[in-house]
Amino acid sequence: MSFKLSFNTLIFILLTSCFCSCSSSRFANKSVAKNSYSKEEMKYISNGTKDQPMRVFLTTNESDSLLLRKKSQYIHPAPNDKILTLFIDRLLSTVQDSMSLGVGIAAPQVGVLKNIIWVQRFDKEGFPFEVYLNPNIIQYTDKKQPCPEGCLSIPNKKATNQNRAYAILLEYDTPIGEHKVEMIEDFTAVIFQHEIDHLNGILFTDYIGGSLKD
Repeated sequence: MSFKLSFNTLIFILLTSCFCSCSSSRFANKSVAKNSYSKEEMKYISNGTKDQPMRVFLTTNESDSLLLRKKSQYIHPAPNDKILTLFIDRLLSTVQDSMSLGVGIAAPQVGVLKNIIWVQRFDKEGFPFEVYLNPNIIQYTDKKQPCPEGCLSIPNKKATNQNRAYAILLEYDTPIGEHKVEMIEDFTAVIFQHEIDHLNGILFTDYIGGSLKD
């Protein structure tokens, strides 16, 4: 079977190979580090089973709101890290909880400043939830897509965000330590942009100005 690659496909392959090699060196010095947790974080994460949701931090609470504005930290992919594994599971239980029912969640939304997000992949069969460690957007398309947004941490608020890129080039780590680069499009790309903003202390309302509507 023969086929012909489009120009855009060739560019994407070249970018992917380039960023994979560059990213490997960028994360190399971090890969030898072990994860550190405060006593409060360890107690907070361990105070429940993997199926028990955690409390969602809200902008309506002053102390919660201050934490939601802080930047998260690099997390070392370590499948033998029991605290990390438990936290990843509990974060999924939180976003899938009947009280939340979100399409994505970031670790700061439960009060833990680590670079971890869960995203529902509407671009894949069955719409699975998938976890991403240290996600970073390498490139945005100039093309935008207006999209209604809400947030588990901002109760009863929604607005149309005009600033989301239609597609993104994403790099991330898996929990078992694989480093990957992937192009994401359409609504799923919006979810990634929203959740990665949380890791940088940014809320979707920052883009809206005074147009936020109930």
